[in-house]
Amino acid sequence: MRCLLLLSFILLFGFHASSQEHTKQPNVVIILADDLALMDFGVYGGEASTPNIDALAANGAMFTQYRTSPLCSPSRAMLLTGIDNHKTGIATIPEILPKEHKNQPGYKMSFEPNVVTIADRLQTIGYRTLMTGKWHLGEKSNEMPQAHGFDRSFALAASGADNWEDKSYLPYYKDAPWFEDGIETDLPKDFYSSEFIVDKMIQYLDETDANKPFLAYLPFQAIHIPVQAPKEFIKKYEGRYDEGWDHLRQSRYERAKELGLFAPRGRLAPMPKDARKWDTLSEDDKRLHARRMEVNAAMIEAMDFHIGRFIAYLKSTGEYENTIFVVASDNGPEPSRGDIDWRLSLWMALNGYHVELEDLGGRGSWGFIGPEWAAAAASPGALFKFFATEGGIRSPLIISGPGIKASMIHSPAMVTDITPTLLDWINVPNLSRPVQEMTGRSLLPVLLGEQESVYGKDDIRVIEVSGNAALYKGDFKITRTLPPAGDGQWYLFHMSSDPGESFFNGAAFYPEEFWEMLREYDEYAASMGVLEMPSNFDAILQVDRNTSERLLKRYWLSLLIILITFIGFLWGLINLVIRLKR
Repeated sequence: MRCLLLLSFILLFGFHASSQEHTKQPNVVIILADDLALMDFGVYGGEASTPNIDALAANGAMFTQYRTSPLCSPSRAMLLTGIDNHKTGIATIPEILPKEHKNQPGYKMSFEPNVVTIADRLQTIGYRTLMTGKWHLGEKSNEMPQAHGFDRSFALAASGADNWEDKSYLPYYKDAPWFEDGIETDLPKDFYSSEFIVDKMIQYLDETDANKPFLAYLPFQAIHIPVQAPKEFIKKYEGRYDEGWDHLRQSRYERAKELGLFAPRGRLAPMPKDARKWDTLSEDDKRLHARRMEVNAAMIEAMDFHIGRFIAYLKSTGEYENTIFVVASDNGPEPSRGDIDWRLSLWMALNGYHVELEDLGGRGSWGFIGPEWAAAAASPGALFKFFATEGGIRSPLIISGPGIKASMIHSPAMVTDITPTLLDWINVPNLSRPVQEMTGRSLLPVLLGEQESVYGKDDIRVIEVSGNAALYKGDFKITRTLPPAGDGQWYLFHMSSDPGESFFNGAAFYPEEFWEMLREYDEYAASMGVLEMPSNFDAILQVDRNTSERLLKRYWLSLLIILITFIGFLWGLINLVIRLKR
């Protein structure tokens, strides 16, 4: 009798355990690259070797018509909340925020009180919520991830930082503000950003309850300025970019057509109006610029290598098969240069940075690719980061996980759709308290093959950041690009025939569509609280102003002492001259 009872208990317990394992909620891994172009991953036609990301794409859904915002903070806010950036409180980035917009609703540069993240929501149903990497959604300790649903976090508050050392990369920041669980902290001596981000996430997973499902958010620093990578990865790309940016832009354009990323007859937009011709450069400059792109590709591969380590860890713990993966980029490639501003050059010299060929990508190297390479990398799109052109907001998106078949999805998707999709997939109930409503849509019906698209032909999709804006409707797009890259006027493009936005304005041929879409944009702007940009706004000049204000606030006492000392020296010199004349 006892044996029968014992056997019954074992069978019941075993069945219960098996049932629990079978019904365990899926884990979620969100991998966010920084400033990566649509075609930078190997599976999208890029030159960098990304076998681990490519494998995720091969086993899941690869989106070709995904749009994000043209700048990092708004994209991150929308990705984590499913809410339009203006409703999150992070309409733009603080570095280019004009004084007229400071502390206005939607422009406070940190999450509004009623905005909740995917971590907030998953935390309520028992998920471990973990984050390591770049945050850039607030600067104070009480604005870090632990205040927004993350159990554990190691977060960079700034827009970027050095990848080898614990130091700032711009005079805008005094240092590299890293926070662990809301407390400012230091980095280890043997730090490399992509490696550390993965190591720390593995540590957090090991230290938390393995019986609970997890959300792992890994926003990498790759390939944000400063572009840096280990030598062993850089060596693989020697000579790969020797033919220059014009050749790369054309070759990516051709590959885009082969892969179905671009209409076969679609025209490629020209390089930016002030772009240098590769053939006009000296041989030394060609070598320097080619190496910059080699380091860029190496940094992508290094990130993929460490993602591979993370995937291997999940397989070793038996969690891989029950994990949803999202891989994306926050915006298009970065065009900024580090060799044309004497003030930045002076700051670099004082902070141990150089932009020279020797040891490019290593410690002390302030790597960048510049506007020509950025435009080439953004092919077949026009322009790059900062602008709502295709080169600035059309990015890669890969989603894989249990029940998702391998597919290439050509229907629209927006950055605000990611959180609703994941919540729908996991079947997360609504929160009991009032919160800001999500503006994104679940893509799950598309992922499961139940619908071709979650957007109808009359539905609009809108992005606006610091005056640069785009509105999509059916086959049409209207976009506005502020100076210096554009003229601040609205243009209409027929995306089926002119997906490269080849600067042929279709407004005259489609006047009804044009004016209707402008009206719809005005309605969107009013409903979301979009603020008009000040007259003559220039993002570059605004960065200068904001940086100067920060430096003055940070060093006002030192500057005052220097000024008093100088005045005293000048007064003494004048008195000396007067005495000598007597």
